[in-house]
Amino acid sequence: MSGPLRVLMAEDEWLAAEILAEGLEDAGFRVLTAADGQAALELAAAGAEFDLLLTDLRMPRLDGRELIARLRAERPDLPVVVMTGYPPDGPDALHEGRAPLRLLTKPIEIAPLVAALKAVAGRA
Repeated sequence: MSGPLRVLMAEDEWLAAEILAEGLEDAGFRVLTAADGQAALELAAAGAEFDLLLTDLRMPRLDGRELIARLRAERPDLPVVVMTGYPPDGPDALHEGRAPLRLLTKPIEIAPLVAALKAVAGRA
């Protein structure tokens, strides 16, 4: 991978999504924002290009856990960063397989988020 990392972000809290997208774009990422997991899945199905997934866990229509499972059914190596105010019992509770996954607890600050995204994408 070269060039800016392309992030598909699923976050149902509009203000949080705006702040995170702006911070990530300032850090050199390209961000495609989806209002929830279903919208993110629809973007992916429509051919949106992205290198990694940034997702909340609790969202209407389709939660982050199911979004990860569905996207990784097509792309088993998809790197994922999960952000949540309600962490499960560790990242192993969120996925199977070997693809990288990081879990961050809300509130999220940009610097640790940037570091986590770069780490899962192998650009740390």
